[in-house]
Amino acid sequence: MSHHYSIRNLLNIKDKNIYFDENFCTEETIKGVQSKVFHGTLTYQPKACYACGHVFDDQIIKHGFKTSVIKMPSISGFHTYLKLRKQRYFCKHCRSTFTLKTNIVAQNCYISHNTKAAIALHAKEKISEKDIAKHYNVSHSTVNRIINSFYDYYKPNYNYLPKHLCFDEFKSVKSAVGAMSFIYCDAQTGKIIDIVEDRRLHVLKDYFLRYSRRARYAVKTIVIDMYSPYISLIQDIFPKAKIIIDKFHIIQLFSRALNKTRIRVMNQDKKNYNKLKKYWKLLLKDQKNMDYKNYTYHRSFKKLMREVDIIHYLLDLDSELKASYELYHYVRFCVKNKEFELLKKALDNKQKNVSNYMKTAISTTRKYIDYVENTLKYDYNNGILEGINNKIKVIKRIAFGYRNFYHFKNRILITHNLATIKTA
Repeated sequence: MSHHYSIRNLLNIKDKNIYFDENFCTEETIKGVQSKVFHGTLTYQPKACYACGHVFDDQIIKHGFKTSVIKMPSISGFHTYLKLRKQRYFCKHCRSTFTLKTNIVAQNCYISHNTKAAIALHAKEKISEKDIAKHYNVSHSTVNRIINSFYDYYKPNYNYLPKHLCFDEFKSVKSAVGAMSFIYCDAQTGKIIDIVEDRRLHVLKDYFLRYSRRARYAVKTIVIDMYSPYISLIQDIFPKAKIIIDKFHIIQLFSRALNKTRIRVMNQDKKNYNKLKKYWKLLLKDQKNMDYKNYTYHRSFKKLMREVDIIHYLLDLDSELKASYELYHYVRFCVKNKEFELLKKALDNKQKNVSNYMKTAISTTRKYIDYVENTLKYDYNNGILEGINNKIKVIKRIAFGYRNFYHFKNRILITHNLATIKTA
C-alpha cells in the first residue's frame, strides 16, 4: 500500500490524481500559528481545453504548476493545510492557459469541502459561530455563509397539522418586527413545526391561513398560556380545537399572587422582615413534602424548629397571607388531582379573606374557567415547549445575541435537526 493512499485516507481525499512528496508533511507558522502542512501534486491528462473545448492532443502542452494553500480539517489539534501544486496547461489552439480541477475544493476557493461540511455539522451543537470559526481557522462571516449555503430553507407542510398543538413565544432579536416571536410544536412528539417572527394576532392569522382548511380543522387540542389573542386566533382559525390553559401558568398565577402578598406583609412588618424574606420558598413548598419531624437550628429564630413551625409562625403574622396561602395550596391540590368541581367551588367561595393580588388571580382564572376545565380533562401541557424555549435562550446567550431573525431561526432549526443538509 503506497503512502499516497495512506495520506489521502488520513485527509479524507477521494481524488486519486493527487500524489504526495516523500517529505509530505512539515510544520510551518501560518498567520502566527504553528500548523501542519501537507505537500501534494495534482496531475492528470484532461480530456479537453477548459477554455475552448479543444480535444486534448499535441496542441495542449504542460505549462508549469500553480500552488494553492487549501484549509483542511484539523489534525491532532493543529491547523492543517494542503499545499497543492496543480498542473497547468497551455492550449496553442486558443492561446490560453488553464489549471487542473479537483473535487476537494471549489474553483477559486481555498477552503476544502470537508472543512465546510465539518463546519455545517458543528453548527448543530450549542456553540457560538465565533467559536466554530476559531476551531476551523476561518472567519465568522465564512461560518455564517457556509451554514446558510449548506442547509435547505425549512418550509412546513401546509397541508398537514398534528392533532394536538402547543403555542408559546420567546424573546426575539432586535431586528424582528415584534418583541416576541411565536413558536409552536406537536404536543405529542415535541417536534417544532415552525417559528414565526411576530406573535401579534393579525400576523398569526395571515400565517395560519396558509394551511389548508382540512389541516386546520383536523386539530383537536391546542395548549396555550393566558394570552387572550391566542384564544381569538384559535376560535377563528381552528374552530374544532379545544383550548387548554397550561397547568404551569395556572399555578404560576397563584404563586405570584402569594409572593406579592408576602412582600406586602414583609414591607409592613419590619420586625419579621428578614424571616419573611428568607423563608419565601417554604410558603410555596408542597405541603406533602413539608418536614414535620426533624428539628434544625435557624439563626433567624435562634432555636431549633421544624419547617411546619416556621410556616405557622409566618402565617400567624397576617390573616390575608394565611388565607392566600391556603387558597394557593388548595388550587395546587385541585390541579394536580384534576378536581375541576372542587377548584370551581374554591374560586367562587374563598374570596373573602384573601389579598387583592389573589382576588385578581381568581378573577383571571374564572375568566378562562371553561379552558381550565379542558386543562384538567386532557393530559397535554406546554412543558416540552418550555424546554425548547430554554434551549433557544441558551443558543442566543452563547452567541451573545443575533441581529438577523432568519439566521437565528435557521440556527434554531439546525440544532433541532429540522433544517436538513442539502444533497449534491
